[in-house]
This record gives sequence, structure tokens and C-alpha cells, in this order.
Amino acid sequence: MSLYKKLFQQTAIYGIATVVPRMFSFLLTPLYTTPGVMDRAKYGEVSIIFAWLVFFNVVLAYGMETAFFRFYNSDDKKQVMSTGTMSLVGSSLIFLAVALLGRQYLAAALGIETQYVTYTIWVLVLDALAIVPFSRLRAEGRPIFFAAVKIGNVVLTLLLNLFFLLWLPQMALDSPDGFMATLYIPHFQVGYVFVANVMASLATLIVLLPHYFKISWHFNTELWKRMMRYALPVMVAGVAFAINETFDRPLLKFMKVPEAEIGVYSACYRLAIFMTLFTTAFRLGIEPFFFSHAKSENATKTYAAITQYFVIMGSVILLGVIVFADLLKWVLLRDKAFWEAMDVVPVIILANFFLGIYTNLSVWYKLSDKTKMGAYISLVGAGVTLAFNFALIPLWGYVGSAIATVAAYGTMMVVSYKLGAKYYPIPYNIRKMIFYPALAMVLGGISFYVPFLRHTYAFGILAFAGYIWIIFRLEKETLLKFIKK
Repeated sequence: MSLYKKLFQQTAIYGIATVVPRMFSFLLTPLYTTPGVMDRAKYGEVSIIFAWLVFFNVVLAYGMETAFFRFYNSDDKKQVMSTGTMSLVGSSLIFLAVALLGRQYLAAALGIETQYVTYTIWVLVLDALAIVPFSRLRAEGRPIFFAAVKIGNVVLTLLLNLFFLLWLPQMALDSPDGFMATLYIPHFQVGYVFVANVMASLATLIVLLPHYFKISWHFNTELWKRMMRYALPVMVAGVAFAINETFDRPLLKFMKVPEAEIGVYSACYRLAIFMTLFTTAFRLGIEPFFFSHAKSENATKTYAAITQYFVIMGSVILLGVIVFADLLKWVLLRDKAFWEAMDVVPVIILANFFLGIYTNLSVWYKLSDKTKMGAYISLVGAGVTLAFNFALIPLWGYVGSAIATVAAYGTMMVVSYKLGAKYYPIPYNIRKMIFYPALAMVLGGISFYVPFLRHTYAFGILAFAGYIWIIFRLEKETLLKFIKK
């Protein structure tokens, strides 16, 4: 169990680095949905801009983070660090110059105000310049510093949002002739959100600057070509992921869905954060672990067991969030006007669970250097996303987008499993991997979509407790060994 122990130690540490910042960012949704701070249309506008931010983040990273881990363990570490850093610095500066010069045209094409595009460009560049420094911290086993910087970034973002959206307006109101009143711009809530992000990203890069003074600044062209051959398919997969994850917001706007409806959909989508937290923390711990133990004895059995642990824990989270969604909405969505889209919450949580399973299953193409296959799978998912959105948005609006998301991730999960069984067989326990999620979905669906059961909570609580009991009975031996370790 030493491998499992090390894995879960890594997952716990990086989980803290992920969960704690996400918990702070979790507080941004109640802030944005507080009556008087931001209405549904403004929140919809913010969510659309963040969707484009996610998309271009992937483009500016172009798979270099994954390539860094792949070559860091097999090539000269100093060469990998310097070459990866110089590549991202060069591409980021080129993007900065071109994007700032053409920001008016970009704003017109995206249907976003020019000033918001300018802020977004700076956030993208600053975040891209932090990619290799953060990857280096993970590769060198410095999780505490990694966690501190990540947490600091989000704490600063939260404080700046509180200042701009709550404290500054109140100070301007209390002292209309004071200095703070000169800083306050009425009806600029959306702009303040992105000003806060620019300032936080800049502060993070300043903390990580020592990385740039420690590298050799030697560019290895041959190594860079090999890294790019590995990275570009990862980028294609990332772009497809961005389409699957957030592109429904721009599509909803493109298809004339009101920004207010996009706002309520995006707000209720945030209830999937609990599944996202779990899958992200698990991925951060798993990715370096998979690469470093690829040549160990019984590696495939280890990967199968890890995936089974993920499915069991993810199924518990799936059922728990669905059962208690109507309680969680009081905490997350302060304005009842945002509750309109609650019916899509179980669908979105299921979609994120499928994404997490797919992430675990994708180990086969990363370890066998078949990253192109990952790109193809992601493109299939993006195709499903676009096809379902274009077909269903005119009929059902944002509900169609939710269905498109679960269809895309479900398709990717199945396709990855089928191809993995062919190219890199891993002995998964398929029966258990189907049984636990299926049971959770049935119990959760009954609890949530049957009105009188949903409002009493009695069935949901009994179902959740019974589900935990079933898992303990069936996995008792494994769980006790794990807890003992």
C-alpha cells in the first residue's frame, strides 16, 4: 500500500492547494449573486467573458505544462525548464502585442466591451507566464509553497472583489467628497471583477519571479521540437475541453438567449463546484504519480485500483450534492432570482463526474505517448457539445446546454475506455465502476425530481445513508486497510 499512501499524501497536499483556493473563490458566487451587487444579466456577462478566458488560457499554454512533466522525468531537467520557460515567454509577449493592437476588432467579434477585453488579455499573459514556475514547484516536490501561492492568489482576488464591489461603493456613499469616492465608478461591477483578477495575477507572478532568475536561459531547439510534438495534441485536447466546459455560454449568447438566462444557468452550474474540487485535487495528485510510476511492477493494477477509488468517492459526492442541492443553493446563490435553473444541477454534476472518470481513464494515451489520441477523443467530445447545443438550445435553452455537456463527457469517457482497452489494457473492475455511479444516479434522481420527496428530504437522507452503508459493506476490507494506512 506504500504507492497508494504516497499518492493520497500527494493528493491531500495538492488538494489543499486546490480546495482551499476554490473554497475562497466559492465565496465569489454568493458575493456576485447578492441582491444589489450584480443582477442576472451582469452575472451572465461575467460568465461569458470567463468562458473566453478559459478558452484562450488553453491556447496560450499550448500543452506545455503536460509536456514539462513528460520530459522533466526523462530529459535534462535544467534544459526542460529553460526551454519551456523561454517558449512560453516568447509566445506570451507576441500574443500581448498582437492582442492589444487588435483588441477593438477582437471585442467587436466577441461582442464584449473593449475595456473588458483589455483586462482579459493581461490576465491571460500573466497566467501563462506562471505556468512553468508552478509546474516546477510540483515537479520538485514543493507542495507547501505551491499551496501558499495558489491560496494567496485567490485570497487576494476575493479581497479585491470585496473591496471593489462592497466596500468601495459604501465608502463612496458615506464620503462623497472623499478620496475613495474618486476611485469609485458607478455601474462598473463587471470591470471591477476583471481588474481584481489582473491585480491578483500580477502579484502571483511577482512571487514566482525567482524562477526566472534561476534558470539558464538556454533554448534547446531539438528538445523544444520534441516537447511541441507532445504538447500540441494536448493543446487540441485542451481547446476541446474548453469548448465542452464553458463554450455553451458564448453559444447561448450567439443563439440569442438573454444574458439574464445565461446568468442563472451559470450560477446554478456553480453547484457542481464540489465535484470539480474533488476531481481537480485528484488529478493534481495523480498526474505526476502516473508518470513517475509508469515503469513500476504491477503499474496497471495500481492504476485500476486508483480509478476504482475515484469512482467510489465521486459517486458519494454525486449523490450527496444532488440530495442536498436545495440546501446548498441558500449558501451559494443569495438572490432567489438565480434559482430558476436549479433543475439542471443534477445533470451538470453528473457531467463533471464523467469528466473526472475520463481524466483517470486517459492515463493510457499519456503514458504510451499517444497524446494525439487524447486530442481525437476531445475533438469527438467537442463535436458532440456543438452538435447538441445547436440542436437543443433553440428547443430548451440552457437545459439543452446542460444535456450537451453530459452527452459530451459521457461520450469521451466511453471512447477513452474502449481505445485504452486496445492500446494500453488496464484491468478495471467495470462492474463496480458501473454499479456505484448507476445506483447513485437512480437514488439522486428520485430524490431530486420527485417533488414531494425533494421537499421533505427524508428519502434523500435515507438514500444517502443507505448508499454509504452499501459501500462500506462491499468495500469494507479495502476501506479498513486504506484507513489503517
